[in-house]
Amino acid sequence: MAESEKFQHVENIKKPSRRARRRAGVLVCAGIATLFATFTTLSPHHALIPWAGCSGRHQSTSEETIRYDGEHIDWKACGTIADRQVECSDIYVPMDQFNASNGVGKAFKVPLIRLRGQNATKSILLNPGGPGGSGLNFVHRRGAQLSTIVGEGFHLLSFDPRGVNQSLPLADCYPTAETRQALSPVRAKKLVEDSGELWAWSTNHVRACADNLGEYAAYVNTPQTAADMNSILDAIGQEDMYYWGFSYGTLLGQTYASLFPERSARIIIDGVANQFDWYNSPYDSEAFTDTDKVFQGFLSECTKAGPSKCALASISSDPQVLAEKLTTSIAALQDEPLSVYINSTVYGILDYWTVWDEAIFEALYRPTMWYDLAKNLASLLQGNATDAFLAYGFESPNAWNTTARGDALEFVMFNDGVTGPDNFPKDRASFLDELLPFFNQSMFSATEYDTYFKKRAWTLGKTHGYKPVRHGRPVKTRHPILILSTSYDPICPLISAKSALESFEGSRLIEVQGYGHCSVAVPSMCLAKLVREFFDEGKLPKDEHTRCGVDGEPYFVKPEETVTLMEFEAEDERKIHLAQMELAKGHWVRPGRRVGW
Repeated sequence: MAESEKFQHVENIKKPSRRARRRAGVLVCAGIATLFATFTTLSPHHALIPWAGCSGRHQSTSEETIRYDGEHIDWKACGTIADRQVECSDIYVPMDQFNASNGVGKAFKVPLIRLRGQNATKSILLNPGGPGGSGLNFVHRRGAQLSTIVGEGFHLLSFDPRGVNQSLPLADCYPTAETRQALSPVRAKKLVEDSGELWAWSTNHVRACADNLGEYAAYVNTPQTAADMNSILDAIGQEDMYYWGFSYGTLLGQTYASLFPERSARIIIDGVANQFDWYNSPYDSEAFTDTDKVFQGFLSECTKAGPSKCALASISSDPQVLAEKLTTSIAALQDEPLSVYINSTVYGILDYWTVWDEAIFEALYRPTMWYDLAKNLASLLQGNATDAFLAYGFESPNAWNTTARGDALEFVMFNDGVTGPDNFPKDRASFLDELLPFFNQSMFSATEYDTYFKKRAWTLGKTHGYKPVRHGRPVKTRHPILILSTSYDPICPLISAKSALESFEGSRLIEVQGYGHCSVAVPSMCLAKLVREFFDEGKLPKDEHTRCGVDGEPYFVKPEETVTLMEFEAEDERKIHLAQMELAKGHWVRPGRRVGW
C-alpha cells in the first residue's frame, strides 16, 4: 500500500522518517539526574547526541547497569514485584518529534520501567490513562496482576509520558506547591452563580500554564507521545508495537495505530474514548452516554443483592424509589450542606458536589466500591453524615503534598483538541447558553464544568497536524487491533468502542457484559483467555463483536474479602481470576479527570 493511501483518514501531519524514528530515543543512560546536563544538540535525524559517559558501544559489564543484546539502553535493577525483576531506565526524546529543526537541543526526559517476564522476548507497552497517569506507578501497583493475565512470555514496559510525573520538564501550571495551594482554588460548583469567577480565573490559569512550562508547553500532546513510543521501541531494539492502553490510553493507542500502522502488530485499546470528539469537537458528546445507566445499574444490582450485601436495599427494594430518595436528599445539599464535627482537627461540611461527584460518580468507575458507597449513602439517608464525610469530604492538612504531580491532563487534553475563544461563544452569557443544554444530557455531565471554561481560554497553538476523519477509510494496521469495553462504562461508553471498530480494518470488539470503566472493572475468564491468545498468537475472535460474561457475582462484595467468585479446576485460571479481582480494585480515570490508578 502506498504511504499516501495509509493516511487518507488523517490530515496534515508530517511523520518522522523511519531512520529518525529508529535513532530518536536510543541514546540513554539509566539514572541520569538532570535533563540538560551533557547533551546540547540534535542531529538532522532527531537523534540526541549522548554525553561521553554513556555506554553505547557494547554490552555493559557494570554491576550497576545491564544492557541486553539487541538493545541500545542501559537498565538498572529497581526492585521486585511479586518475585519478578523490575528494571528502570530513561530515554530522551526531541521536543518536537515531527520537525527536526524546531527546538534543536531541547528534549523531554522519559523514565521507563520494565517488569520482566521469565520467558519473554518482547515487551508490551502499557498506558494507564489520564491523561497524566504515571506508567511507573501503574507497573508498581498493577504490574503483577497484568503479568499474570498475559503470561510470562512478555515483559511489561511502561513510562511516564512527556510532561507527566517523573518526566522532565514537568507539565505544571504552578512553579511550587505553595503557589498551587494559594492560586488554584476557585468556586466552580453552581453552573450560573459561579460562572463569573470561573471565567476570570480560567483566563489567568491558562496563562500561568503557558508561562510556567515555557517553550515546552505546546509539545505536551498525544501525537508527540505516540512518536515517543517509537523512540522507546527503537531503544529496546523492538520493531513491532505490542500495546495495552486503558481509558485515555485508548486515545494514545488509536493515535499511534493511525500514524504508525506498519509497526502496530498487537494493539489493545480498553475502555475506549472517541478520538473524533477528542481531537475535532469543542464538546465531548459521547462520554456520558451510559453514565446514568451505570447509576441505575448500581441501584438495580443493590436491590438484587438485598440488605445483607447492600445497605441501601434496607431502605427500599425498589430501585426507582431508591433513585428518587437519593437524588432528592442529595439535591437538598446544594443549598443546605451538612456540618460534621468529629473533633477539633477533623470537621467540615458535606455538600452536594462531594456526594454526587466524589462519592457516587467516582464509584461508577469501580463496582468494587459499591459496597462501601451503599453503606455510606444508607447512613446519610438515615441522618448520619459522619461516614460519608470521612470517606469523601474530609481533606487532611497534608492533602496538598500528596496529590498527583503536575497538570499534564490539561496540557494534553487542550493541546490535542479544539480550544480557544475563536471556537466558543465570545461572552460568558452566550457560553452558558451553549453549555447548559450540554450539561443536561446526563445527571453527571456538570462534573466537567470547569474543564470547558479552561478549554475555552486555552490559546497555545497546535504542534501536531493529526486530525482523524470520521467515516473515512479504515486504517489498515500491520495486524488488526483488539478493542475491549464493558456493556456500561460510565465515561468511555460502548458506542465509542464501536466507533473505533469502524475505524480500523479487521479489528475486533470484545464486550464484557457488566458495569464499570474498562474491561478489568469486573472479572471475566472469557476475556482473559482472548487477551492472552491475542498477544501470544495474534489470534482474533471469530466474530467482529464478541460478548464475554462476567464471572460470578462481582457486585457488592466486601472490599476486605479476597475470595474467588467462581471455582476453577486449573490453577492457572484460578490465579488469573484472583488477578482480575485485584485489578478491579484499581482506580481507573477517564480522559480529562483526576489522575491515579
